[in-house]
Amino acid sequence: MIRWLKRLARVAFLLVFIFAGVAAVIVSRSLPREQGVVTLASASEQPLISADVSVRRDGAGVPHIKAKSREDAYFALGFVHAQDRLWQLEMNRRIASGELSEILGESALPTDKFIRTLGVPRAAEKQYAKLPADARAALQAYAAGVNAYIDQEMGSPPVEFWLTRSQPGHWRPTDSVAWLIIMALDLGGNFNQELMRTALARTMTTAEIWQVMPPFASDPVPESADWAALYRDLGIYRKDAKQATLPTQISPFLSAGVEGLGSNNWVVSGARSESGKPLLANDPHLGLSVPAIWHVAHLEAPDLDVIGAALPGVPGVVLGRNRRIAWGFTNTGPDVQDLYIEQIDASDAKRYRTADGFAAFETRKEIIKVKGQADISLDVRMTPRGPVVTDVLPGVADYLDVNRYQLSLRWTALDDDNSSFLAIEGLARAKNVAEAREALKFHVAPAQNVVIADVDGAIGFIAAGRIPIRKPENDLKGLAPAPGWDARYDWAGFIPFDELPQAMNPAEGMIATANQRIHAPDYPHPLTYDWTAPDRYNRIMQLLGSREKHTVASFRAMQSDVRSLAAERLLPRFRAAETASSHRLAAAARTATKNFDGEMIADAAGPLILSAFADQFARAAFLDKTPAPVANGYGGIMRDFRVALDRALQQNDSSWCDDPRTPQRETCDDLAEIAYDRALDDLSRLYGDDVANWRWGVAHAARSEHRPLGRVPFLARFFDIVVPTGGDAYTINVGRLNLNDRAAPFMNRHAASLRAIYDLNDLESSRFVYQTGQSGNVFSRRYRDFSERWARVEDLPLAMEPAGSVQELTLRVTH
Repeated sequence: MIRWLKRLARVAFLLVFIFAGVAAVIVSRSLPREQGVVTLASASEQPLISADVSVRRDGAGVPHIKAKSREDAYFALGFVHAQDRLWQLEMNRRIASGELSEILGESALPTDKFIRTLGVPRAAEKQYAKLPADARAALQAYAAGVNAYIDQEMGSPPVEFWLTRSQPGHWRPTDSVAWLIIMALDLGGNFNQELMRTALARTMTTAEIWQVMPPFASDPVPESADWAALYRDLGIYRKDAKQATLPTQISPFLSAGVEGLGSNNWVVSGARSESGKPLLANDPHLGLSVPAIWHVAHLEAPDLDVIGAALPGVPGVVLGRNRRIAWGFTNTGPDVQDLYIEQIDASDAKRYRTADGFAAFETRKEIIKVKGQADISLDVRMTPRGPVVTDVLPGVADYLDVNRYQLSLRWTALDDDNSSFLAIEGLARAKNVAEAREALKFHVAPAQNVVIADVDGAIGFIAAGRIPIRKPENDLKGLAPAPGWDARYDWAGFIPFDELPQAMNPAEGMIATANQRIHAPDYPHPLTYDWTAPDRYNRIMQLLGSREKHTVASFRAMQSDVRSLAAERLLPRFRAAETASSHRLAAAARTATKNFDGEMIADAAGPLILSAFADQFARAAFLDKTPAPVANGYGGIMRDFRVALDRALQQNDSSWCDDPRTPQRETCDDLAEIAYDRALDDLSRLYGDDVANWRWGVAHAARSEHRPLGRVPFLARFFDIVVPTGGDAYTINVGRLNLNDRAAPFMNRHAASLRAIYDLNDLESSRFVYQTGQSGNVFSRRYRDFSERWARVEDLPLAMEPAGSVQELTLRVTH
């Protein structure tokens, strides 16, 4: 018996050893080759590249690509992106083409249906066809590089392909164009605000909606039609309307215009820097994912020498510098999407009302492959303005009478002549601010606040993008869905480029944008009424003005700043409620917040307690008085009502603080006390009763989520990256929450997806960092090696000639 047990043990050991060996081989074969010579065979008489291409990796894993032609450089970038981010490329391709369900199953169907309904793949094909020949050649070269790695160099695919039982698909030139449309969707989905107003108008007046969704800062409510009355008169709502929900998230793979997302950028002239030359900083804020949305690379070829953040899937550098200029983006956030109410012909559901009577919808059929199921057939209806989207917006059918009315979408990013890729190329080649401005004339979507500086000392800003002009008689102003049969709601062209908000070499020597309103109140072309709260912008301007001369170090300190002006405004109410509280944890909480002054530092309890208080205060003030859609969307894709709460408190409007369910009339002080005790209860539930152990950085840890494995708890611990962070949604070092996630309401989910600082006195001393690492392979040493540095707001060199490249790979093609 013992002999058999020993034999069994030896067999088991041998099997484990063999399994470990096989796993090690698979892992090692999934890691890319980074030195030596890769010889690639061309499948046609036309060689893949015209000459050898050098790919040198520096210590951070940044590839420095040196080629004899621009197309060869883009080929190598595609090859490198496939080396480092093959699974990300696969996800990007499938998201943009509406083909996720083929490998992920039914859970991805909402994404695929939405993308297919919008017609993103079809729009990409039309846009690609309209690009000039040299741009199409660049996209073709990039796609060839991706495919050459897959077909000729890849060993084992990354583990995600094994787990999903899939294989990498080939990249097409149109996939790059489609991915740019998806980026425009993530940064420009303001149709959600229209949907929210529509849902609220079923039970609230237009005036009440303006209190819940107030205009920018202290601006007055704009004069507009009473859309709540309009919708009631039209009868657009179901008589048996359910407790409606809003599309709090179109899908886990798309942000689709999440309210409150934003970015920072600023630039100072040489008059305000110690070096006498401009300094520029940029930190775009996006949903945190792993791998990161960006991949840093250097491309060098004749007429091309640029380094910075590229998007895996797109040839070129989106954010960065060349040897003469640097640039940075923030989201402008204009209203470039309008929803239209389409009235259905009562006698024929295939027809809709127009200004000239009823007309038939244009239709097309989309076939979606679903893993483990039969194919899904999707019928898409179109109007001249765009697709009918009612069926792919979750919850809309709960309150809209879809038998009588549908919603269609007009959006600039789907236009056939969207030429945004040309702007990426033009910026890379620009030699000064004036040439960069010319390049931005090609940019369509998403509209971006671009700050630029050059080595000659010029600085500039322009809100680049295609922004619609609405007719003077358009009394809805794009705020809410408009009757599609009324021609006054059609767009009247687009704002001419020279009339977009812009500034060149301002006298004050500094420019900053942080998604705030970027034009004066009397600007002739209102861009939107949904600007982000100006707290980050105001803090940036405070710090820019706090010293006469700036340095790279002072800009880095600004990027690390966690003072919350929003927290400062709420502190008096917080202190009063804290003093009045008799909660069992109140004494310990008062001790923990004794020195708290609005600085949202990670290693403290004060920021956590105030954030919980603000959450409960906003909930108590608004959620019980607004319909179900608001509660469903609270703190997620919609809004946390912090801006509405601020406005109510500043205007001493106590109507929102009264609880209509009680006979007495509560004041805002009363509600603050209730909110404070509820906050301590909630924190006790989440973190225990020992207040001394509460830490904002732990509750507010930044989570970079893997797609899709981050949604599988067992796998998430290996694939996700989580690091403690400070800041809040209103600090320069930003961290946005999803307060409706009651398991982790304070987790940092949207933050600086990249930090960069450019010194125009010595561009080689420029710096960068982002929150993961250059590799998307979980077994690579570069999968998460930036994360701790990013959390500490430290950075890395962004140098074209780094001190000591680590490895060099040569790409060679046999003829």
